[in-house]
Amino acid sequence: MIRSRCLETVGLAFLLSVIGGTALADCSDFATPGVNWRRCLQDGQDLRGADLSGASLDDASFKRADLSGALLVGADASGAKFVSATMQDVDLQQARLIGADLTKANLTGASLRQADLTMARLFRADLSEADLTGARLADTDLLKAVLAGATWIDGKTICSESSIGQCHPVGRQPEISEVEPSG
Repeated sequence: MIRSRCLETVGLAFLLSVIGGTALADCSDFATPGVNWRRCLQDGQDLRGADLSGASLDDASFKRADLSGALLVGADASGAKFVSATMQDVDLQQARLIGADLTKANLTGASLRQADLTMARLFRADLSEADLTGARLADTDLLKAVLAGATWIDGKTICSESSIGQCHPVGRQPEISEVEPSG
């Protein structure tokens, strides 16, 4: 009777995973494009240069992980935790980072083009030289975030070295057509 009940439970769990249409996350899977690491703990992992394009990373944790040079193009990392993560030169183009926590993350030189950072927390994050062209920043917490040299969401404005928490455009340079010929 107990063995029969156990087999029924295992069979039901398998059937639900197949019928449900949603693959269960296997947190021990290798870092590959499209990997399902939903709700996985990857804290402290060395993921430098990993290709996680199109991956399902929502509600996962990457605290103190090294994702330098990684590709996360089109990844869904909504609600993910990247607290104190090293993410230099990471490619997050078109990534969904809705409600993600990037507190104290090092995003120097990162590409966040067309990324959705709605309600994301970037408290004390370093976004120096990052590209935010087309990024969605509705209700995003940029308190004390470093934006020195970052390309702002309009794709034209470069943030000055003194940009902390908000982008202060670098002094406007005259257009070539505006310069009067000398002599």
